[in-house]
Amino acid sequence: MINKNAKHDEFFQSLELLIKENGITIDRPIGFAHPRFPDLIYPINYGFINGTKSQDGEGIDVFQGDDERAGVVGTICTIDRMKRDSEVKILYNCTEENIETAMMMMNNGPMCGILVRR
Repeated sequence: MINKNAKHDEFFQSLELLIKENGITIDRPIGFAHPRFPDLIYPINYGFINGTKSQDGEGIDVFQGDDERAGVVGTICTIDRMKRDSEVKILYNCTEENIETAMMMMNNGPMCGILVRR
């Protein structure tokens, strides 16, 4: 039988290791306009884990918050009805306020997301 708590911990530890080994690139800092939707302004730093690949063929997405000691605090699993895809967004160094901001952004228009806490 699979120990669900151990797998939960292993999942988040693996994300921490990916970030530690590869680093993060913030390509959409706070205040940056979305490249395809210029009315959408990023309220939180957004980027990707270097050297990784997600379902969309790009790096694993990351919201980077304000608490430099928090590490990976959770993920947001999203469905985008317009793009007809799903993705996982990593919440890294996020405060509760950062998490709320990211969740509001991911639950807008044709996109919806759920929070999975560490």
